[in-house]
Amino acid sequence: MRFGEFVAVRRHGHVAELLLDRPKAMNAVSSEMARCIAAACDALAADPSVRVTVLTSSHDRAFCVGADLKERNSFTDDELRAQRPTARACYTGVLELPMPTIAAVHGFALGGGFELALACDLIVADATAVVGLPEVSVGVIPGGGGTQLLPRRVGAARAAELVFTARRVPAAEAAGLGLVDELVEEDARGAALELAGRIAANSPVGLRAAKKAMRLGHGLDLRAGLEVEDAAWRTVAFSGDRREGVAAFNEKRSPEWPGV
Repeated sequence: MRFGEFVAVRRHGHVAELLLDRPKAMNAVSSEMARCIAAACDALAADPSVRVTVLTSSHDRAFCVGADLKERNSFTDDELRAQRPTARACYTGVLELPMPTIAAVHGFALGGGFELALACDLIVADATAVVGLPEVSVGVIPGGGGTQLLPRRVGAARAAELVFTARRVPAAEAAGLGLVDELVEEDARGAALELAGRIAANSPVGLRAAKKAMRLGHGLDLRAGLEVEDAAWRTVAFSGDRREGVAAFNEKRSPEWPGV
């Protein structure tokens, strides 16, 4: 299924692959591509059969090189201001997907491209990966969530160093700093899809509730966080998935999740 010219969604059972497909521009995010990504995310969010989404690229040297600066250079101030909600909807669409999400980073993931990866729950990269938030080098700041997501991932001081220097980080260092979660020698896409398959074997109700609890509870004090967790627990404790999971465990068989 395609969403406009630049995004496709492929299905692998209960795993959805959201493919960035603007290879002539190394997946630079133009206004039209941002609309494509947002539309694809809206469709995925509404599909209860999707248990995991994997964000991938069709380009052989880049995951995504960030905002389309050629397009941005043509904007007037008023046009740039008007385009901002379109850009935000793209990154927010990925961030707010209700199921677990994995970015498969091969090659460059810079600026908004790295922000798309940061919006995912997990990042799998291969040895070709180069990541970074170089926005201050062109007179702006990370505006797709980078100033908020990166400190949550690696801490305030490390995030400040990376944002302020605008430097590009190669794969091995990125793994050491926690900028990516799993580093493989090659084929980030294959590794990410394999991981997604393992995750998708679990309860879809449980997966979505666990993600919601972790997202809503992050940054709260412990007591408030535990209340968030309790609310999420209540949404799954009386579900069909919980009944099936317990029954399957006791009957020593694989569960057949109803997804409700």
